[in-house]
Amino acid sequence: MPPPSAERGRSGYDKYRHDFAKLIWQLASPKWEFDDATFDRSAASLDNPDEVSIAIHNYRWRLGLAEGEPKYEDLEKRLAQGPVITVPTITLEGDANGAPHPEASSYAKKFSGKYSHRVINGGIGHNLPQEAPQAFAQAVVDVDGQR
Repeated sequence: MPPPSAERGRSGYDKYRHDFAKLIWQLASPKWEFDDATFDRSAASLDNPDEVSIAIHNYRWRLGLAEGEPKYEDLEKRLAQGPVITVPTITLEGDANGAPHPEASSYAKKFSGKYSHRVINGGIGHNLPQEAPQAFAQAVVDVDGQR
């Protein structure tokens, strides 16, 4: 059974999920001046009655505090081995990404095919497709040309 503080967190997230999600957007992309309409289009997904249970379980599972789905255990073990990625790859990072993330050098050796990492400058945060659509699309075009 989770400690009382965990239930308090779950209850708080349930009550304030819209405000919490907006805060996360602001922290992860501090220079992105999204408007309420843009946020509200995505925030509509938070009204799913299963949202809180799924989100809480996902974080607990990733932290090793909850069991995963037994039927996927073999797949999880294979993925945990971190197989080398052999296809051409471009990874992207915004220069103002406020979300927790590893340094590109920590995972670069996972790619055995043609690989490059691009930092997208200009106050770009965690949501690259919306904050830097041209750079994001260019990376897709570029990596497709490497096949």
